Amino acid sequence: MTQTVLLAEDDRAIRHALERALTLEGYEVTAVADGVEALAQAHRTRPDVLVLDVMMPGIDGLQVCRVLRAEGDRTPILMLTALVETADRIAGLDAGADDYVVKPFDVEEVFARLRALLRRTNGTPFEVPKEEEKRIPTGQLSVAGLRMDVQARRAWRGERELELTRTEFDLLELLARNAGIVLDHATIYDRIWGYDFGPGSKNLAVYVGYLRRKLDEPGAPALIHTVRGVGYVLRED
Repeated sequence: MTQTVLLAEDDRAIRHALERALTLEGYEVTAVADGVEALAQAHRTRPDVLVLDVMMPGIDGLQVCRVLRAEGDRTPILMLTALVETADRIAGLDAGADDYVVKPFDVEEVFARLRALLRRTNGTPFEVPKEEEKRIPTGQLSVAGLRMDVQARRAWRGERELELTRTEFDLLELLARNAGIVLDHATIYDRIWGYDFGPGSKNLAVYVGYLRRKLDEPGAPALIHTVRGVGYVLRED
């Protein structure tokens, strides 16, 4: 079954080039030039995934993302951005985006990120070891004061429910299922994105930082720890 992409990009050359590349890759693409058209099209026909440019006239990509999330639309969103500062990337995640690609980008990277988003949408992202299935009720995770309902994709720290994007939830689930085990960068990239973006990528660090902001509480122990030069581990110290 052909998967559908709604592409919103105000730069005509980039829009046409990416539309052609996605079509050749086998996607059914609807391409629009601004955020107003993107919202109108998303309301008419829900796509499998959205690709939104951050900087667009009128309603920009961040505003489109916020509107859709406020409406309860959980369609995966990949942001295209020329902004490379961490704060700018966090703004996109805060708006509800699931991932981002920095311009200028390699189209193969766009394909890889779309495949990863659609794979997590259409299937179960993680395989649970048999011994883990025996000790954890179906669809439930509980570790270090953290509780997750995997099937409902909801998570709590104590009594406080966490508002997580799709990628944040998947990352937290991966760390929780491997609580106490240090996961290296390559393993996390492979399990969450299906692709290792290399040692220069800040993608994982941005997501971990944003997840910490949502998890951490004053006076409570931190849950996600950095093991310098290796990766990350979830544990309650």
